[in-house]
Amino acid sequence: MRAEITRPAPLIEARDLTVRLRGADQPILKDVSFNVLPGEIVTVVGPNGSGKSTLVRAVLGHVAAESGEVIRRKGLRIGYVPQRVHVDDRIPMSVRRFLSLPERVSDAEAGAALARTGVDGLQDRQITRLSGGQFQRVLLARALLHRPELLVLDEPTQGLDQPGIVAFYRLIEEIRRATGAAVLMVSHDLLVVMRASDHVICLNGHVCCHGTPQAVSEAPEYQALFGADSAQTLALYRHHHDHDHDGRGHHRHHGDAHHHA
Repeated sequence: MRAEITRPAPLIEARDLTVRLRGADQPILKDVSFNVLPGEIVTVVGPNGSGKSTLVRAVLGHVAAESGEVIRRKGLRIGYVPQRVHVDDRIPMSVRRFLSLPERVSDAEAGAALARTGVDGLQDRQITRLSGGQFQRVLLARALLHRPELLVLDEPTQGLDQPGIVAFYRLIEEIRRATGAAVLMVSHDLLVVMRASDHVICLNGHVCCHGTPQAVSEAPEYQALFGADSAQTLALYRHHHDHDHDGRGHHRHHGDAHHHA
């Protein structure tokens, strides 16, 4: 008799989530359902205007749902790296001070977070003097300060060059391995992010398809949005992730992509 595989409870789950922005005739998200399990990397891809950032904001509770719901595990610790952070360059702000906003942390905690993201030693540097890659790593360090069980990243590599993008996603994978934190991220870096993901959600106002990176890249809905050439290129970067993992950062078997009309 085959033993049942017990799936861990989701950290966060969206059920039939519909969001309409103020004044809009049509909802920007309609009947979106997905979940994030402990330790997995889930990536949301889609064209501009498909509702990716709105989905993140709804998951975090920053925008209200018109219908449906978002269920978070009780006491869930979330670390968030937003798409844009404006720092007024007229106000002196060191990295160390930035890490203590809005909640003060010790020097040891700040130093450990910076070391984990590869920018140790920048404590006294002015925020406005950082490169794009350094600033993203400082933002990630701040998100890690309170030992999140779920990291939420909204387009975290905007403004980075290709080597910087590759290095950042490699860092995300290392953090997942080291801390066991799950990751929910929005990205337009299709090639790189497919390699770094366990599960991909293709969004265009609704969930077009979802599944393993390989299965999604072969789905007609994905190819209609991004082109067959994109899928063929992705095959060169295939991320072998089609087996059972345990609950410490590892994913269940998916099989084929799941399609939604």
